[in-house]
Amino acid sequence: MTDFFTRCCRKYSPLVALLWPLLLSPPAAAEGIEVRNAQLVAGEDGYVLEADFGITLNPTLEEVLNKGVALYFLFEFEIIHPRWYWLDQKLVAARQQYRLSFDALTRQYRIGIGGVSQNFYDLSEALAFLSRVRRREVLEPDALGAGSTYTAAVRMRLDVSELPKPFQLDAFGSRDWNIDSGWYRWKVKS
Repeated sequence: MTDFFTRCCRKYSPLVALLWPLLLSPPAAAEGIEVRNAQLVAGEDGYVLEADFGITLNPTLEEVLNKGVALYFLFEFEIIHPRWYWLDQKLVAARQQYRLSFDALTRQYRIGIGGVSQNFYDLSEALAFLSRVRRREVLEPDALGAGSTYTAAVRMRLDVSELPKPFQLDAFGSRDWNIDSGWYRWKVKS
């Protein structure tokens, strides 16, 4: 047995020597968007959504952002009442667009939501702010029927349709530009 092992290692030792650093290196951070947590919480004024995303930009997106091109992220939320006798009923379909930009003069990142914006000194701070959706009223207190089960879903993605036209052409079919968390679904019981 040891004779076989020794001959095997001698035969593949250059290959093992090349691959050994890869096996010992820590895994790289995943690039893209992932849903870490999402829940619908009943409050005094109605139901509110709390969601956490993990957002990591790849080098291509970071470079474009740092050269002055704004990145638009689209947050989507929906609540569906499944029905066996008819098509599912969509109770809520909400969208919110976030604009992430870099100002080279002030060396600050800015996130804009509608007409309101906030500045950050570091990209990681801006992405941390973008990745937390909190206290967004989505339903009235009596909107969900008692004893019913609903399906809630959230998603965040880079909205490539908002990029300048030359970048849209580059983004078509490219994995670097198409980052999307995919729909994260969970059951809500009232």
